[in-house]
Amino acid sequence: MKAGSVTSTLWRTSVSSYLRTLLRLGLGLVTFRLLFQSLSPEDFGFWALLWSVFGYGVLIDFGLGFATQKRVAELVAHARWDELSRVLSTVLVSFCGLAVVIFVAAWFGTDFALRLLNVTPENLPRYRDVTLLFFGGMALGFPLGLFPEILRGLQRVETANLVASVSLVANFVLVVAAVQLGWGLKALVPMALACTLGQDLVCGLLALRLLPEVRLRLRLFETRIARETMQFSIFAYLITATNLILGKSDQLVLGAMLSVASVAVYTAGAKVAEIFALGTKQLQETLSPAAAKMQATGDTAGLRELLLQGTRLSLLVALPAYALFALRLPEFMRLLTGSGSLPDDAWWTGQLLLAWTLSTVATNAASKRIFIMTGHERRLLWIGVIEAVANLGCTIGLLWLYPRVSSAALGSLIPGALLGWLVIWPWAAREAGSTSFALFQFAVRPALLAAVPVALVLGGLGFVPHPSAIPPTLVFLVECGLATAAGLAGVVAFGLSPEERAALTRRLRRTPAPSTP
Repeated sequence: MKAGSVTSTLWRTSVSSYLRTLLRLGLGLVTFRLLFQSLSPEDFGFWALLWSVFGYGVLIDFGLGFATQKRVAELVAHARWDELSRVLSTVLVSFCGLAVVIFVAAWFGTDFALRLLNVTPENLPRYRDVTLLFFGGMALGFPLGLFPEILRGLQRVETANLVASVSLVANFVLVVAAVQLGWGLKALVPMALACTLGQDLVCGLLALRLLPEVRLRLRLFETRIARETMQFSIFAYLITATNLILGKSDQLVLGAMLSVASVAVYTAGAKVAEIFALGTKQLQETLSPAAAKMQATGDTAGLRELLLQGTRLSLLVALPAYALFALRLPEFMRLLTGSGSLPDDAWWTGQLLLAWTLSTVATNAASKRIFIMTGHERRLLWIGVIEAVANLGCTIGLLWLYPRVSSAALGSLIPGALLGWLVIWPWAAREAGSTSFALFQFAVRPALLAAVPVALVLGGLGFVPHPSAIPPTLVFLVECGLATAAGLAGVVAFGLSPEERAALTRRLRRTPAPSTP
């Protein structure tokens, strides 16, 4: 695959992912505020708890969703429709089995869980109905969740993102209507579930239209295929689990070794790092199905180009964004927490976690997505386990020596950076047919240059006086807009090749590419 084709595909699919993410963030903030103001404290807390449980559903699928992407990309590349029918039917039946287990566990465990949560007696009957409805919808979501994964395996990420965006808008409209009419929690849950399940159903109709040769039948379930699929999916599951441990262990250790209050200080910085990570990972979601297809067709040159360009484009997004977040970290924390008097240690924590996230994006984001689809899942798992253990040990040791919240963040940064730059980066360079230094020159150097305009703009704005009549939040948002414009200019000027700039110009002017003789 040619470099231009790789970068064009990556940019096109990642733009739709970023638009979906921005829509989710914007509507999510408004929805959060509406529900916070309209629901009682106990109802809002219960709503938030339910959807946090929904977020952990990624661990319950045992990696089967990720395995589906891989198998669809591989089998479609060779037009092996009968085998694909058996694979998808096997995964669908497996998801149905998981759905039954989830609902049965909810049916028998709801009363105990509600008592454990100290729900007030007058709310117990209503919360029991809501919980059973929620887990019933979650159970249905497992088999239906197969279909967005099929679209991703077909490299129709834009289609999946469009359907998800429509679902987000529909859910927002229904939430606003429910708040205005005072329908309450018992109406909000089925409406949210209907939008989520409706999104998966639409993806199913589209996926089956794109695969007219594929049949989903109970009789096509095969134990052999289930076993073969699980051999890969269990590694994907364990890698996901280690990533979850890396992201959540600091809070648990802080609460145990310092205090629960220290977790709040940590969270102020961690939330900014989470938003930064969310803004940088959309491009990598497009790499997995492309890598699986190239691996299946033996396109070694395409895989090398995908690894090179994926790493370069990831850094072109991450480094200018990092400059903005690092230089305006106090403003980001004030915007998120509403507090203007956070301790200094919250600033250090945020800076260390931003550095950790940047290092992870640079060394892991593109390479891990490609490696897991090209037969390296076992090695990735061992690296993940080593990092998780080192992270936990380093965090505990630093907190014992220096009992400060920022010690936990430093405990994450040190092993992550060492493994990333000393193990994964050289490995990625070898797989790409390059050296560590050459890959640095190719991927990191242009991204550093693209970040310079962001730093210059923000540095200059620091010397500009702001009229007291203008709200600080508005000033901050204007500064973010100017810095983003500077970052985009830096990417175009320093990060894109002349061919890529010419292609971008043609796209903006809607002119066709010149024909080759």
